[in-house]
Amino acid sequence: MSIKKIGVLGAGLMGAGIAQVAAASGYEVTIVEVSDELIKKGLSGIEKSLAKFAEKGTITAEQKGAAMARLRGTTKLEELAGADIIIEAIIENLQIKRDTYAKLDALCKPDTIFASNTSSLSITEMMTATSAERQRRFIGMHFFNPVPLMKLVEVIRTILTDEDVYAEAVALAESFGKTVVRAGDKTGFIVNRLLVPFMLDAIRTLEEGLASIEDIDNGMKLGCNHPMGPLTLTDFVGLDTTYYIANIMFDEFKEKRFAPPPLLKRMVQAGLYGRKSGRGFYDYSDPKNPKPMKLA
Repeated sequence: MSIKKIGVLGAGLMGAGIAQVAAASGYEVTIVEVSDELIKKGLSGIEKSLAKFAEKGTITAEQKGAAMARLRGTTKLEELAGADIIIEAIIENLQIKRDTYAKLDALCKPDTIFASNTSSLSITEMMTATSAERQRRFIGMHFFNPVPLMKLVEVIRTILTDEDVYAEAVALAESFGKTVVRAGDKTGFIVNRLLVPFMLDAIRTLEEGLASIEDIDNGMKLGCNHPMGPLTLTDFVGLDTTYYIANIMFDEFKEKRFAPPPLLKRMVQAGLYGRKSGRGFYDYSDPKNPKPMKLA
């Protein structure tokens, strides 16, 4: 595999996680953010995460130090010119992503692979912002949160993706210690294509008065051996994020199962985003003992 230098766009939760696993796997990593403050925050988060692995004995102190030494941050896209692959994990806004890829296409060497960590947007729509030759070297690499712990990566190909490029991306993800599932460029890919309708059906079950929040969650936890119920999971993912992805999927397929229920829309409008806002289907005033919300 020819990949040695990796660029990561974004030092947020996902970008920092991707950068961490790449550096811990022996790659030189350059992270690009819009400000020095965000770079500092991202690198600090990576150091704390690696320190936890060191405390648990998963890695040694030397391995932690070596991983951090392979990381650098910058606010200049130009410093990604020599990267072998660039993995983008910026805001889920198609136009911003397209504008960024267009700039990178002019800066980067011809054989640089472009990869997006998007969970819902079209890889094909992103790649059309680049040259015809680059479009053959454009893929999706969808990591899952938290990246250092979650084993799965969806590697997505478009109808133009070169076979060798796709194989190289799969090998890269596997070198991170990840399990790869292969998917085509259809909105939602594999996991969200199956998961989002499940979460929306749970909300409809509540909305229609069939069962309570706790009974829906307990039913799926104990009846299907799921680690958490679908409404708890929606709170964890974020109701706003779920609503956003559902709308994209409904726009793509025009199928009722992907349409966000009115209850979800109203909760998002009311600022009930789940864990991150302190309230969703549960009230997290006491995080260790969340209480079901009373939703009219």
